[in-house]
Amino acid sequence: MDHTSPLLHPSARIAPLSELIDGYDGLLCDIWGVLHNGDTAVSDAVNALCRARTSGRVVILITNAPRLSKDIYPQLARFGVPREAFDTIITSGDVTAQLIARQPDAPLFHFGPKRDQSVLEGLTNPIVDHPDAKLCLLTGPLDDTIETTDIYHDLLEQMHENAVEMICANPDLVVRSGNRMVICAGTIAQRYAQLGGKVSFAGKPESAIYDEALRRAAALTDRDIPKSRLLAIGDGLATDIKGAADNGFDAYFVAGGIHASEFDELNAQKAVNRIKTKFLGLNLVGVSDRLSWS
Repeated sequence: MDHTSPLLHPSARIAPLSELIDGYDGLLCDIWGVLHNGDTAVSDAVNALCRARTSGRVVILITNAPRLSKDIYPQLARFGVPREAFDTIITSGDVTAQLIARQPDAPLFHFGPKRDQSVLEGLTNPIVDHPDAKLCLLTGPLDDTIETTDIYHDLLEQMHENAVEMICANPDLVVRSGNRMVICAGTIAQRYAQLGGKVSFAGKPESAIYDEALRRAAALTDRDIPKSRLLAIGDGLATDIKGAADNGFDAYFVAGGIHASEFDELNAQKAVNRIKTKFLGLNLVGVSDRLSWS
């Protein structure tokens, strides 16, 4: 469901995509919170990506979805995102599968809903219950309505006692689902780390998913595209914007996603100032309540 009114005053928004596109050969665009809100597509964002592709830019969707990318294509179609809006998808689930494959014999416990089990496809690890595990694949809460990690405390304590290494397939802390905010795997992983557990993160803001994006961009265009010619777009400060800052990409912040309540009624320059105090070296070239072409 699209926003019916802007979060940022229209005269104070910084740079719609059409004013920036000449500086880039491609876009690295987040999905949830930018292209859709968990229910329906955001039409302005879809149009912006379609226009970018029409202008000759490569559009790579990079998402912290804890599933293989093949599962995301039909999901986007259901939400109303047309295939013409992007070239390819890279998920944190793809990166997670690569990390687990480095320990092919380690007994593996899957902590998450059944819909995320595609990450296990092609892996040779024995799948076990948590008392027998050496690795934990964390993809998210077992119940999408859960808003706290308290119910998992005993399980996490047992895993810590058994020295289980956790691989978090979705570093996101929360996500907006329609009008609700629900926790993601990142919140559970954060709790496990606080208990002293060992945690590895796949996806944004870590470098592996951006390295894969660079490889994919080169394959799609038959040439290496420098980081300076790729624009990272997203609504998550701790993932999309931090990932851009840490990995050397320019950033475009969508204020109407998971941080909407924090930026409500701010003008764009105040939003930029607030964000830049968090991330040293960040080149934030655009801010708007939603991604749009003009």
